[in-house]
Amino acid sequence: MKPFEEIVQFIADAAGAEKLRAFRPSAMAEKRVAVLLAKQEAGVLKPKEREELQMFVQLDHVMSLAKARARVRARSRAPAAA
Repeated sequence: MKPFEEIVQFIADAAGAEKLRAFRPSAMAEKRVAVLLAKQEAGVLKPKEREELQMFVQLDHVMSLAKARARVRARSRAPAAA
């Protein structure tokens, strides 16, 4: 398992499917991403802002993968329907 995958698996295991499913970025974080995306679209994104936006994208990817792994694990643990 690659280090990235280990981190995703750790988050999925530690938080669990319910907490991951319920997680949403704060309104402030969502607003910041919207501002950064608008600046990128307008071609006025500064290098530090580009780094910040890339970090948001990477973290979103990690959370999406963790949520998917937690869902798969929860399904595999659920009793089979009769």
